[in-house]
Amino acid sequence: MTSIPDLPHAYPFRFVDAVLSPAGLDFRDGSVSARISAGARASIEGEWGSPVLLVEAIAQAALLLEGGDPDTGRRGFLAGIESFEIRRTPQAGESLTIDVKLAAKFGAIVRFEGEVRSGSDTVASGAILVRRGNP
Repeated sequence: MTSIPDLPHAYPFRFVDAVLSPAGLDFRDGSVSARISAGARASIEGEWGSPVLLVEAIAQAALLLEGGDPDTGRRGFLAGIESFEIRRTPQAGESLTIDVKLAAKFGAIVRFEGEVRSGSDTVASGAILVRRGNP
């Protein structure tokens, strides 16, 4: 597990805690962790306030594993969601593993496939499109 470089996210909108497995130069895959805290602003009454936050967690994981340049990240944005399935909302106290792999690049648009797991239970999976600040 490695520490997180400076992501362009801060409390209460930063979900990724640590890199579990780096993505490598070819970005075949990588893993990060996220802990659901009962005291976090994203948690409401013991669970994440919106299951759509799982999409944001995958986007943060992708940015971190891709290199996490904060200046570029601040100019980028989540540009799309494809075939995303949310099976359930995470509960306070859970530790999540977020697996991400690079699926395609076209200029400044990057497609990542991600899966969010709690233990062996898949919580959510799907693909996201990210518009990077620099092509």
